[in-house]
Amino acid sequence: MIAHLRGTLLSKHPNQAVVETGGVGYDVTISVPTFSDLPAAGTEIALHIHTHVREDTIALYGFLRPSEKLLFEKLISVSGIGPKLAITILSGMPADEMVAAIRSNDVARLTRIPGIGRKTAERMVLELRDKLPEAAPSTAMPTPAKSAVEEDVLSALVNLGYPRANAEKALQVATKVGKATTFDALFREALGALSK
Repeated sequence: MIAHLRGTLLSKHPNQAVVETGGVGYDVTISVPTFSDLPAAGTEIALHIHTHVREDTIALYGFLRPSEKLLFEKLISVSGIGPKLAITILSGMPADEMVAAIRSNDVARLTRIPGIGRKTAERMVLELRDKLPEAAPSTAMPTPAKSAVEEDVLSALVNLGYPRANAEKALQVATKVGKATTFDALFREALGALSK
């Protein structure tokens, strides 16, 4: 499974980005907020990826922020919401507003999103109200500021099984030390912080 993709942004459209990594161009479906925050084509980018596998297709869904990926994965867990509708939902309302609407049982606000009827909005509220963190979107906003090495370290820690929140805290501790600049050194510092 592909969970993270770093490479050169070859092209971008409001619902699609093509990212070249190791000579291979990956077609990634994105939301409008992710599209808006992407840099110009030709720039190196890093996307958090959800790989969706069906018997006839493998599709990649990309997000700049881990919080948006988490919200996407919560949305597709709702019965009746597939990945394409989840991307439409994320494009139709800012993530923090959507979380607030779901947590406050504001079905009328959710039905303003294109493609969302009353029944789907009610299911979203019923199935997600208690599963969403208080302020999920704002907690991970510093992510785009991470360097490529920091992103690699974070990805490696998550792949080792550490929760993302713990890995990010450890990475912050490691970068505050200031001595570590290479992947190996930063990774060791972060592992040391996690073992305390």
